[in-house]
Amino acid sequence: MSKIQGAILVNGELCKGCGLCIAACPRGVLAVNPNHFNKRGFKYVQPVNGEDCSGCASCAIVCPDGCITVYRAKED
Repeated sequence: MSKIQGAILVNGELCKGCGLCIAACPRGVLAVNPNHFNKRGFKYVQPVNGEDCSGCASCAIVCPDGCITVYRAKED
C-alpha cells in the first residue's frame, strides 16, 4: 500500500506568525522560528518535522494570509 508524503512551503515574508497553522496540524510539523524575522518584523512559521507531514493541508486551509502551500506525493 502506498503512503502519502506531504511537503510544506511557507512564504515567510507573508507570514505573521499567528500560529493557527500550528494548532491545525495533527502531526506537529510546524513551529514559529524564534530566531528569524521577516521584513515586516514578524517571527514566521517553518516546518520543523517536515518528514512527518501527511499532506492533509489543514495548515494551508486555516492560514488567513494564504502563505502556506502543501504538496502531496505517493511513496512506494
